[in-house]
Amino acid sequence: MEPLKLSVSDLPMLSCHYIQKGCLFPRPPSHLPTDSLLSLLKTALSHTLSLFPPLAGRLTTDSHGYVYITSNDAGADFVHAIANHIHVRDILSPVHVPDSVKQFFSLDGTVSHDGHFNPILAVQVTELADGVFIGCSVNHAVTDGTSFWNFFNTFAESSRGGVKRILRRPDFSRESALISTAVLRFPDGTPRVTFSLDAPLRERIFNFSRESILKLKTKVNSGNGNPIVDESFDVIELMGKRSNDSLKGNFGLLTKPTEISSFQSLCALLWRAVTRARKFPASKTTTFRMAVNCRHRLEPKLDSHYFGNAIQSIPTYATAGEVTCRDLRWCAEQLNKNVVAHDDDKVRRVVEDWERDPRCFPLGNFDGAMITMGSSPRFPMYDNNFGWGRPVAVRSGRANKFDGKISAFPGRDGGGSVDLEVILAPETMAGLELDTEFMQYVSGFGR
Repeated sequence: MEPLKLSVSDLPMLSCHYIQKGCLFPRPPSHLPTDSLLSLLKTALSHTLSLFPPLAGRLTTDSHGYVYITSNDAGADFVHAIANHIHVRDILSPVHVPDSVKQFFSLDGTVSHDGHFNPILAVQVTELADGVFIGCSVNHAVTDGTSFWNFFNTFAESSRGGVKRILRRPDFSRESALISTAVLRFPDGTPRVTFSLDAPLRERIFNFSRESILKLKTKVNSGNGNPIVDESFDVIELMGKRSNDSLKGNFGLLTKPTEISSFQSLCALLWRAVTRARKFPASKTTTFRMAVNCRHRLEPKLDSHYFGNAIQSIPTYATAGEVTCRDLRWCAEQLNKNVVAHDDDKVRRVVEDWERDPRCFPLGNFDGAMITMGSSPRFPMYDNNFGWGRPVAVRSGRANKFDGKISAFPGRDGGGSVDLEVILAPETMAGLELDTEFMQYVSGFGR
């Protein structure tokens, strides 16, 4: 392949850690011993890289300062690890995610700019006492979540039937408004992450069943004149259904009350609970920052399997007093307004703003009052069968984690259930776990 130029959405990620996501599987059947398993996965990875050649390449910077992905076949890492002292229950049973999960990923602590001399992709297969964890670390300046899970799904598909069955082929075009002539400089040397790596943190997976989320959505939308739709996260966008982006009546003369989506309702619930747990004065400004997919927002639209980053971050601001004293619907409406407004014009304005001041993305919780929502319950994380069944859980490594970092996963049961991976300071997590408004919607609470 020809080199792929990093876009305005790719370049800011050069200061971020690699994406680290993986799936926990039960033990493979007895007819698939370790040697056969490793051979199967290596062959499947090789086939998959033939469809995703940039993942076997390296980053290069030319004499003008432009950064490219060079598909030079330098190779991806494949690591086999053994952890016979760890059982599946040791990962799933604890209230908080155990530190042992962080050992299931290679290239730990690697910053994306290091892809100039480190592999862009590393796959680690960890044998457990009664299961297997397949973890992938991928350069964040090369892929976003959409591209990551397209690769992971293809990897699993290849292990079952080869590349001939693959339908979700990546699109490597570089002809959109995201491609720029602006140059990102690093006057202080190699970029590094912008958050503390030593801050104490607690990590917990909160599960919300389909029934619980519909109950929450009903509460948020009660009294607004809208019917409550039984929706699935399989058919809605990360930040709400596109059909809700415009709810005007005939000829625009009548505007209906906005229906708040399930996910916006869940975000509002979390925003209120975390803000209460942080015990701010009413005047303190809080920020809820969301990552949104721009593939369908641009005109003309990008291919849904566009390879690379096509995301932008939407901040919503409100004082602690507003977040905690107003109702859930008010909080959700603030999120909804910003998401609806993020159309083609807004995407292009964000690009133009970056071109005036090229910079890396400042990831972190700089004033103690920020929440950053990433990933998506729409990603097909459980559509990964390498030949012996679906995953029993999805987990991530220690990459890009700080106080207030939240990641949304689909629940394993599907049907609109959602898991929130919540990272908080220990005292804030303790407060969240005592928040009755929040915990009443968490599956299993009080049972």
